[in-house]
Amino acid sequence: MTADERKDEQKDVLKKERKNRRKNPPKGGFQDDGQDEPKDEPKEERKEERLTISQWAEEDRPREKMMQHGAAALSNAELLAILVGSGSHEDSAVGLMRKVLDRYGNSLSRLGKCGVEELCRFKGIGPAKAVTILAASELGKRRKEEEPQQRQAITCSTDLYAYFHPLMCDLPVEECWVLLLNQAAKVIDAVKISQGGLASTQVDVRCVLREALLRRATSLVLAHNHPSGSCRPSADDDRLTQALATAAKTLNLRLLDHIVVTDGRYYSYSDEGKL
Repeated sequence: MTADERKDEQKDVLKKERKNRRKNPPKGGFQDDGQDEPKDEPKEERKEERLTISQWAEEDRPREKMMQHGAAALSNAELLAILVGSGSHEDSAVGLMRKVLDRYGNSLSRLGKCGVEELCRFKGIGPAKAVTILAASELGKRRKEEEPQQRQAITCSTDLYAYFHPLMCDLPVEECWVLLLNQAAKVIDAVKISQGGLASTQVDVRCVLREALLRRATSLVLAHNHPSGSCRPSADDDRLTQALATAAKTLNLRLLDHIVVTDGRYYSYSDEGKL
């Protein structure tokens, strides 16, 4: 066999091998030059890590945000997230509530009209969460239906006596109360500060001012009763009045009056020019 015949025979063998490999290709595939193609390395699917609310910055967490900036600073989704407490495996509580609101066109009115079963279709919402959402919606409706409460205005010592006499006229022991007022001299609240014996009661000025600051009052009135029936203030009453007036002034609060209440009569420090 000549050299040319050997070359032709080798070419025929290579052609047959290539044809067989095309019919039964290896798993990794091959290239046209007869060499196996390298296998493609499987690409790892990277799932975005979802941060839980506890991993958020403190100022972005709904509860902390509300405590620092007030409820008005929160979105509807954040307020609802506080109610439901948790989300699903896919979404945080805020993310879940965003999906719910988006389903109802970001309308709280439409959300409040759906039922428990409809809300439970969302992944991460069960009957307990659904009932919580609908209960909050109902509270919002009832609040809207309520008539605004009119606060009583205090204009003189007679108004103060009319306010405190029903509270103190039949008390067997002394009690001291503080009446907290807003900028318009309307009543915010009345708080009992102390209760004593037949002839006296101890009052801590710090406790009085604390109540005023907590309720954001701008002025206050002190009132206590004398079970003996005498409305004449004692020396201790005078010292308490001056101490409270001085302390309140340092906090930009005004002590408008201090009245001593008995059944049928009263004494006003303001009317007597002692304030």
